[in-house]
Amino acid sequence: MCRVIMETLQRFRSCSTMPHRTIHIFRKGLRLHDNPTLVAALETSDIIYPVYILDKNFMTSSSVIGSKRWNFLLQSIEDLHCNLQKLNSCLFVIQGDYQSVLREHVQKWHITQVTFDLEIEPYYKGMDERIRAMGQELGFDVVSKVAHTLYDVKSILALNYGKPPLTYKNFLRVLSVLGDPDKPARQITLEDFIKCTTPTEFAAEEYYRIPKPEDLGICRDCAPNWKGGESEALCRLEQHLEKQGWVANFQKPQTVPNSLLPSTTGLSPYFSFGCLSARVFYHRLSNIYAQSKNHSLPPVSLQGQLLWREFFYTAASSTPNFTHMVGNPICLQIEWYKNEEQLQKWREGKTGFPWIDAIMAQLHEEGWIHHLARHAVACFLTRGDLWISWEEGMKVFEELLLDADYSINAGNWMWLSASAFFHHYTRIFCPVRFGRRTDPEGNYIRKYLPVLKNFPAKYIYAPWTAPEEIQKQSGCLIGKDYPLPMVDHTTASEHNLQLMRLVREAQQKTAQLTTDIADDPMELNLKHPFKTDKESVLENKVKRRCLEETAGEDGNRQSDLVQSLDPCEVKVC
Repeated sequence: MCRVIMETLQRFRSCSTMPHRTIHIFRKGLRLHDNPTLVAALETSDIIYPVYILDKNFMTSSSVIGSKRWNFLLQSIEDLHCNLQKLNSCLFVIQGDYQSVLREHVQKWHITQVTFDLEIEPYYKGMDERIRAMGQELGFDVVSKVAHTLYDVKSILALNYGKPPLTYKNFLRVLSVLGDPDKPARQITLEDFIKCTTPTEFAAEEYYRIPKPEDLGICRDCAPNWKGGESEALCRLEQHLEKQGWVANFQKPQTVPNSLLPSTTGLSPYFSFGCLSARVFYHRLSNIYAQSKNHSLPPVSLQGQLLWREFFYTAASSTPNFTHMVGNPICLQIEWYKNEEQLQKWREGKTGFPWIDAIMAQLHEEGWIHHLARHAVACFLTRGDLWISWEEGMKVFEELLLDADYSINAGNWMWLSASAFFHHYTRIFCPVRFGRRTDPEGNYIRKYLPVLKNFPAKYIYAPWTAPEEIQKQSGCLIGKDYPLPMVDHTTASEHNLQLMRLVREAQQKTAQLTTDIADDPMELNLKHPFKTDKESVLENKVKRRCLEETAGEDGNRQSDLVQSLDPCEVKVC
């Protein structure tokens, strides 16, 4: 009977302008502002069911979701439901198999149109194809629009001969042809839901309620500094945009990785879940830049961060096996070590290097770390010290970061391991000096590693160099209360440099795929970029720096900060 009704409605619609009965599926776009797909649904329908399908198996089949991300997601869903209620609508949250849920409710509610945002991840692309096939079978239209990215990545590919630009400079050249991203979609109002109503009487059913974490077998574990949802995202956005001077002059590499509060915008979790529109942020920034005589530029400006995000989305959209090394045509094929014990020490923050361990402690406690802190721990795990695969680190970040993102997470890990995109592999972050540069007193370490809180600043970044009497006075014996360094950084980094050179000599063609012929745009922020490729000289510099840093700390001796330790910006916001 349901199928007969659907076919009858479809025949009527083909001969008239009869409005639709629509299911709008929320996925990553958990917001009402700048939601072009929802606007299209409202303008072509007289009945609409806003739906979130919570298919736990589908969601976890392609990624590991930690408890903090689950809690952030549920908060965002709750906020979306509340905002819809203000417009006389609601959100139907339905648990179960994605396709089975959709099929059941298309027939139950006599649906003639299904709408959802376009996504670039392969698992969403596969689901989209199955939904379109279901539409053909059951007789409903499918509408999807770009909302999560600044541009339709297909238009970028089309201007680059069907391939993704694999360097940031080439990417910017393509965008210069495209121009600015589209303006945000119009505001959705109460009038929209008067013209196109939601049968809210069904929402009271237990079947459609928003689950609590414990209903999903997840502990209540909310990130202390981040509350999920569009409302919180917009509030934070306005707070940042009020500081127009800070916005105009923002340069990401100059932010502080070990400040006790985020020194960047902290908006990345909201972009990741689609609680905040990238297009809204982009155009609001353009308005501020237009009023400033001098402002920072990509790649280090705030707009530059959005374009890095877009760069990785575009690369991921058409690169096979983007989140893996094997089968990934742009990624160097490296025989990384497999050492589960060392991997666990890194993951748990028990490396014996306080700067690295404090970062991992913050990641576990808060679900967020500064992008330069991400650089430090990623370099340590991969090419710097442990020579463990970037895929292992990516999985840990995927689970623990609130802003974990398929494209950006994998892109960053390939970058930071020098497997793709980044080719100045002789730059190795020192796990002692790098943190001290911006926090010489070690307040960040004292907060996240309280076992070391009583150590003098002179020794807190290298506590194993403290005399035993100092360790006793500080209440922490190194090797007993806090671990000794798990590796000799100087020896390990020198050995890994040799390994990486051999890899790159053997795989020059792969490395060239993501290398600009011109200077790397990320070098624009460097005062003293390397002028030659005499790698033996660079290695000696690395060795000399590491020896200076891990030797007994003098405190009065201040060796020059060598530019090769300065970070390159990758992470968005």
